[in-house]
Amino acid sequence: MNGDDQFHVNPFYVPARMLNEFAYCPRLFYLEYVQQEWAHNADTLEGKFIHRRVDQQQGNLPSPDDLTNNEKIHARSVLIGSSRLGAIARVDLIEAENGMLIPIDYKRGSPPPPDRVPEGAYEPERVQLCLQGLLLREEGYQVDHGIIYFAETHTRVRVDFTEELVTRTLSLLEQARQLAVSGQIPPPLVDSPKCPRCSLVGICLPDEVNFLSRKTEATEIKKTKQKSPIRRLTPARDDRLPVYVQGQGNTIGLNGEVLEIRNKGKVVTTVRLIDISHLALFGNVQISAQALRKIIEHDLIIVHLSYGGWLIAVTTPPPSKNIELRRCQFLAAESKAISLKLARAFVSGKIKNLRTLLRRNARNLPRKILSLLMELKKKAEEAKSMDELLGIEGAAARLYFSHFSLMFKEQQTSKKQSQENSESTDIFKTIEDETTKPQTEFLSFDFNERNRRPPRDPINAMLSFLYSMLLKDIIAALVGVGFDPFLGFYHQPKYGKPALALDLMEEFRPIVADSVVVTLINNSEITPADFIKRAGFVAPTEEGRKRVIEAYERRLDTLITHPLFKYPISYRRIFEVQARLLARFLTGEIEYYPPFCTR
Repeated sequence: MNGDDQFHVNPFYVPARMLNEFAYCPRLFYLEYVQQEWAHNADTLEGKFIHRRVDQQQGNLPSPDDLTNNEKIHARSVLIGSSRLGAIARVDLIEAENGMLIPIDYKRGSPPPPDRVPEGAYEPERVQLCLQGLLLREEGYQVDHGIIYFAETHTRVRVDFTEELVTRTLSLLEQARQLAVSGQIPPPLVDSPKCPRCSLVGICLPDEVNFLSRKTEATEIKKTKQKSPIRRLTPARDDRLPVYVQGQGNTIGLNGEVLEIRNKGKVVTTVRLIDISHLALFGNVQISAQALRKIIEHDLIIVHLSYGGWLIAVTTPPPSKNIELRRCQFLAAESKAISLKLARAFVSGKIKNLRTLLRRNARNLPRKILSLLMELKKKAEEAKSMDELLGIEGAAARLYFSHFSLMFKEQQTSKKQSQENSESTDIFKTIEDETTKPQTEFLSFDFNERNRRPPRDPINAMLSFLYSMLLKDIIAALVGVGFDPFLGFYHQPKYGKPALALDLMEEFRPIVADSVVVTLINNSEITPADFIKRAGFVAPTEEGRKRVIEAYERRLDTLITHPLFKYPISYRRIFEVQARLLARFLTGEIEYYPPFCTR
């Protein structure tokens, strides 16, 4: 981002670069200037590379009175502003000719075809350059034209500051200022060719918001056949991945832009910061101050977990600059009606996904169970209070977990059979009871009920561990979007409880976490030997935890067809999309939050 970003705090000083964005797309201007959203793509990174020289301040710019006709000027990265115009700009390069200044703006790419754009450059570039010229005039300099330099073709395009262009520039400047103080984000462009190349398309979600804004209830979507599929304008998968560090005594250090994971001073592995979505640290993992600072500079979060996987703390960068979203979140949380509406969506989505997982995997499942779950889903959508909704969710969970074991292939779970094969399967763990007397504890994949705090069997241990993994990914998505993850709508605020993350993860518990457990056991990817029991508490061993994490990451990388938008997308990307749809609901762009319900 350019150096004039520091002036965004003053809504009456519009940067020239933001005027470019407004002329291109008012919604893009609002997202960047008002909500302070930003994301790089290939185009912006290329533009940043091209500006690497002109962003360095060099050369002097004499005052208007000292400027002579023959004076040579080559001033880079010159900051200028005007309180009268209410605008500011950082000019890439200023040259002089016959006593007149010439602002030069660097652009990536090449100029548009003359037959399509006779002016030599598109309007957003021309008004940005014209505003720079007007700001120089405010300082007393003579300026009648500027230059746009296209780096790809090394082409200079002259832009004359005609009366028509000046009038258009000042009009757009006033419109941008009024939009900035209005508090109303413009609607997305409709099926625009501008969207695919926009770096903020994954934040804006233009086609998704337009589609949902035309629907008033989720049931209407089911009845409506899309005339054309929604464009998938962002990658189906996220190139950045989480980094898990679980070896006790490991340390994390920094080497340039690379993190080094070390054990006893020896580098075990390295990972580039640009490849990381967040860090998950298990147990006593140390991190250097230099690495911590660099991680925060990259807007990454660090999730601290106990050795057994319980969430302990989250280290985050400074709060998102999008204070507008958090204001909407806090106001909505004070509304019982809005909170109940969202809670209905979270719970109904969860129940539908519970039903889907049972329908797909349970063997010999009584048909009435699916009917009962569908009835409970409908009741959740019509619940009149939070207490009623809690009761409905509890009933659905009891019904689901009472048939949870039907999703597993038959296991030889009798203690006698397992004892006979103990030498080869190693499913006995030596533990110590309260009297410290050694005894042999039998572990198996029997599942009778959901239990936690602490989990008393391997399946419940996996469920609890995976729910922690899911929670940290939802927290990362919410923080990235700009939410406060500790203020929810269904889960009530409590000290140290990430209520909003718990809200959003409800619909993903069955289709992500529970599904991983079913896959691990049915594919024999994990055995009871990968768990240990102490004082009634069952937890995965280090090797077992590694296998669970690998299966969980494979699940997040799985591509599925989005049930509403019909494009392929990974579960990892869906977390962010759902968080952004929640933001669009809270800011009033769509009338309801659609939970993610797989088929």
